[in-house]
Amino acid sequence: MDFDLILVGGGLASGLAGLRLAARRPELRVAIVEAGERIGGDHIWSSFDTDMTPAQRDWTAPLYAARWPRYDVRFPAFTRTLPHGYASARSALLDAAVRAAMPADRLLLGRKVRGLDAAGVTLETGERLGARVVIDGRGHAPTTALELAWQKFVGLEIETLRPHGLAMPLIMDARVDQADGYRFVYVLPWDERRLLIEDTCYSDDPGLDVEAVKARIEAWALGAGLGPHGVVGAERGVLPLALAGNIEALWEAGAPGVARLGMRAGLFHPLTGYSFPDAVRTADLLADLPRFDPDLVYSAVRAHATRTWHGRRYYRTLARMLFRAAAPSARYRVLQHFYRLPDAIVARFYAGASTRTDKLRILAGRPPVPVGRALAVMLGVD
Repeated sequence: MDFDLILVGGGLASGLAGLRLAARRPELRVAIVEAGERIGGDHIWSSFDTDMTPAQRDWTAPLYAARWPRYDVRFPAFTRTLPHGYASARSALLDAAVRAAMPADRLLLGRKVRGLDAAGVTLETGERLGARVVIDGRGHAPTTALELAWQKFVGLEIETLRPHGLAMPLIMDARVDQADGYRFVYVLPWDERRLLIEDTCYSDDPGLDVEAVKARIEAWALGAGLGPHGVVGAERGVLPLALAGNIEALWEAGAPGVARLGMRAGLFHPLTGYSFPDAVRTADLLADLPRFDPDLVYSAVRAHATRTWHGRRYYRTLARMLFRAAAPSARYRVLQHFYRLPDAIVARFYAGASTRTDKLRILAGRPPVPVGRALAVMLGVD
């Protein structure tokens, strides 16, 4: 079996790339090789409307389970509503869209990969799949090239007996015990009775006690007055946050000539962990290439990832300030300080498009962490 392109790993980045190429470059023989039985696994990916262009919102529209015109945040010092649209995509919708767009014989699901190189993929069965281009999108892998912290979470999807009364997402409720670092509860109201409630920690280590976190979610639901409810779904995750690193070393550690997508390419917001907008942009980049030449694909995707990484140095500085300058129980103050800023600055921050003035405003005023530690972080080398 030979293809123009094999996308190794069927997660978010590969799924979006396959979907976009099927629409824009139908002449290409594109395959996705995935160890699981579905594209995207079992996940939810969210983003703000200002993170992407209107055209990108349009072509990803079938993936959104819900969209809202605004969202709320809650901190010990204040509660605020921000007028930015917010949308959440679900993996089941990504899986359905990719299956509808790509021929079934190019979705090689339930296939574990033994090895890959620039000319193809070898499966655990010994079968060899040839390709003009191979791209590795298998998610985050352990690496010494990046200095990481962790965003870890457990989510319960519940259905309440009576309407819960929440109309908009609650992106951060930091009025909870600050255990294990910056902790907040995240809530998505799918409809008047169904909610996703996630308990998230920004932590120094990736360890996750799932049952303990589930108990915290149930306690939050009780305190929020949600009343009798049943659990209809669950998810968990441990996502990297980038404090520093060497993007060139990250790429050099991969197979020669094999481009990377998504987390494996370092394409995620260093401080929020959001990856959906980066995956959308990379899918568009691939679809826009003038030809599918192996050297061109590799150099274009690597240059995009490298340029994006260097452009986010400021956000990695803020991530280091959060983790290194603030005591774990006081990390919430950094975000509480940030969310007092004007709406437009908040929106550009999430989009990774902060202006020079924005960056100065974010750091202006009395720092929410000890001054000496803040200076040490800001003067550190990335």
